[in-house]
Amino acid sequence: MPLDSPESAAAWLRLTLTRGVGLESQRRLLSAFGPPERIFAAAGTAVRAAVGDRVARALAAFDADDQVARTLDWAAQPGNHLVTLADPTYPQALLEIADPPTLLYVKGRVELLNARALAIVGARNATAQGASNAEQFARELSRGGLTIVSGLALGCDAAAHAGALEGAGSTIAVIGTGADRIYPSRNQELARRIAEQGAVVTEFPLGTPALRDNFPRRNRIISGLARGVLVVEAAARSGTLITARLAGEQGREVFAIPGSIHSPLSKGCHQLIRQGAKLVDDARDILSELQPASSAPAASSAAEPAGDAQRAVLDAMGFDPVGIDLLSQHTGLTADTLSAMLLSLELEDRVATLPDGRFQRLK
Repeated sequence: MPLDSPESAAAWLRLTLTRGVGLESQRRLLSAFGPPERIFAAAGTAVRAAVGDRVARALAAFDADDQVARTLDWAAQPGNHLVTLADPTYPQALLEIADPPTLLYVKGRVELLNARALAIVGARNATAQGASNAEQFARELSRGGLTIVSGLALGCDAAAHAGALEGAGSTIAVIGTGADRIYPSRNQELARRIAEQGAVVTEFPLGTPALRDNFPRRNRIISGLARGVLVVEAAARSGTLITARLAGEQGREVFAIPGSIHSPLSKGCHQLIRQGAKLVDDARDILSELQPASSAPAASSAAEPAGDAQRAVLDAMGFDPVGIDLLSQHTGLTADTLSAMLLSLELEDRVATLPDGRFQRLK
């Protein structure tokens, strides 16, 4: 269900901008009422029954008109997009993670959100060899058809984005600020090129500054968008390892490039390899793992993996009512992952939630 009217867009924005209404509460409301317009049209008693009194009061009291108007103006500009859970262009791979963002702000090629992707991450204070490796691997993988996802940080991230822009797969930068702010400022020109040839993505509202806690949070999107994560350089304790850990929890492949035993920035990669990450020293190792059948541009295989996952869930459901625990047993997916996928299917009118909490396939 795309944002086909300003009223629809305003309702999604109001839901996601209300302070105190987190992702879990947003999903509960969407599951209970459907599109946000119905949430705000519902009786207060029904909203309180779904999410409790505190969240219901926050929704009723929050005045977001100015912020909504500014965001709608931003979205009306060429190349800018608001993408919700109910939008067909929403990255289907994010429906496989436990806490997918309800709304994304996107600058650039929105179709890349469903391209076959690999995340490349590494140290901000990268060595010359580390930056060179990130750029070289990204260039070869992008030319091989993978879209490269990274976080627009200095060092390995910036090098990976630059290399990926030279290939057909292009690149996605997931940022920890609002879409109207770029951090660090030294990457302004790189961000402009990515918005023109790739995509800049964030879940944070316009105007959000560079807050420390937002960057680990955005890491789940970096790994979630991708089929695997390549760690180029990382210290033994670093934010890069957070992304690698999240990737493992999300069922993504983890790859690591080994380095000198004397370099502190190789410690994290060696640690990951000892824990089971796949050692790589050639981009072809990753291409054969993630894209064995074709070297065509990534956009040509858009939405293929997650579309298969949704079909598998629907096939496992059949047309009889089924509980989430039984569905989890049949599919091997966690309850959190299933909840996100079922919510998306419900918003597409393909699944319904029954009064007893079970789910039923509609078509």
